[in-house]
Amino acid sequence: MPQPLLLTLDGAGNVRAADRTAPQLRADDLGVLRGDGVFETMHVRDGVVIEAGAHLDRMARSGELMDLAIPRRAALENLVAAAAEASREAWPAGCEGALRITVTRGVDHGDGPTVFATVDPIGAKSLKLRREGVRVLTATTGFATDVKSQAPWLLGGVKSLSYATNMAALRWAEANGADDVLWTSSDGYALEGPTSTLVWRDGDTLCSTPNETGILAGTSVRHLFAVAGELGFATRRSLITPKELVDGDGAWLVSSVRGVAGIRTLDGAALPYDETLTARLGTAIGFPSSA
Repeated sequence: MPQPLLLTLDGAGNVRAADRTAPQLRADDLGVLRGDGVFETMHVRDGVVIEAGAHLDRMARSGELMDLAIPRRAALENLVAAAAEASREAWPAGCEGALRITVTRGVDHGDGPTVFATVDPIGAKSLKLRREGVRVLTATTGFATDVKSQAPWLLGGVKSLSYATNMAALRWAEANGADDVLWTSSDGYALEGPTSTLVWRDGDTLCSTPNETGILAGTSVRHLFAVAGELGFATRRSLITPKELVDGDGAWLVSSVRGVAGIRTLDGAALPYDETLTARLGTAIGFPSSA
């Protein structure tokens, strides 16, 4: 298994490789104490990062919504490039990785944010679910579809470090015999997964939930919608209920690490699953079909 990598970015914009086994964060860093920060995770293979620009755009937007000082774009681009090149040099050809950029608020009364990048091999479990599809359970967020747009402190659309709820949802799903979760609104609509975006097929149209509901704007879905015409599909943003998903033409959970994973079952009910189409969708946005 390729070894994980760590790089840091200092306040002057300098990138350096770091020892992942050595301490790097202060104990009073607000990212540790409060989950006060943002991150982006990108897919990397052979030194190539998928949709790096879109991820950095989203990080800038997350920082703006959290009133968090994000490093200059050029500095972050250098960090991404250095991390990708390090993985290309250190790992076997074709190895897939998750390149994660983290920016915390740093420490109280400090000199600025803490910034670092990690690169980890994508695990066998994620690759298996990409190949074989996912069993999904619905779970409510407790919010109606219009709440987050009216309450900016709920950080709708922000990829913050506060992922405890997301991970708790995934553990709950696994404890109940499923692979993943589809969050639903209190008014009955499907939203997104804890680490993925929902896409479904309606005939010759690929659909996804409107970002105005407060879901995270998925970079992989943005990419997929940009190339959908080449695959013979139109695109649409709309709302759908879990029952309509079950009665529909197929659905996927899409993310930057796992790729395009077809939903096999939703709350135990089988959904149409097209292995060939799933592979085509994944290949179209840069994921190897043979993984």
